[in-house]
Amino acid sequence: MKALLTILLAAFLGACGVETASTAATSAAIKKQELDAGKQSMERAQEKINQVVQAQQQRAADGAGKD
Repeated sequence: MKALLTILLAAFLGACGVETASTAATSAAIKKQELDAGKQSMERAQEKINQVVQAQQQRAADGAGKD
């Protein structure tokens, strides 16, 4: 009886460990997706900033040529 209880307890604890590992892997995958989305947002923002800077430089150059 003790052996059966020990085996059942070991199986139960093993299953908990598998579930914990699975949850951790899922959490890590979600965090990676969030990180990738954040990087893409940052890249889009940087591109927009670069476009604005270039437009301002072009206007400044056009304005300097008119003087």
